[in-house]
Amino acid sequence: MPRTSRTPVRRGARHGRHGRLGRSEVVRPPLPPLDGRLDRFEITVGSAVEYLRGSWEQLREVRFEMASMPAHDRGDGIPLWRVDHLAQRVTLYRVPIERLLPKGHDDALHRRIAIESAVFHAAAEYVGREPWELGPDGRDH
Repeated sequence: MPRTSRTPVRRGARHGRHGRLGRSEVVRPPLPPLDGRLDRFEITVGSAVEYLRGSWEQLREVRFEMASMPAHDRGDGIPLWRVDHLAQRVTLYRVPIERLLPKGHDDALHRRIAIESAVFHAAAEYVGREPWELGPDGRDH
């Protein structure tokens, strides 16, 4: 019988030497940065709290929490935060802080200023000081 030459069976371009050429990567491309309103709120609160804890020992054990809306209202308006000395907790209310800005000031910069201001005012209430006393020049130690 005559011998026929066999042509090598060619694998598709999908497979390389070890059969792995066309497979998808194990690691996916990086995710886009977190940039939602809630993410920005949490980051802004976190950085302000970190600064204050570094400056004021009384705030190091205080829990700063975030809630969307207060469950109660006060006679003088919607609260932006709540201080609980017994539980060592300060709760910041995101929706009133971000949404009750004056007309024309509802942009990213003014929202950040409003958030930081609420953190400083709430912390000042907790330690029994004025907000401007919480800066680096306001310490008396």
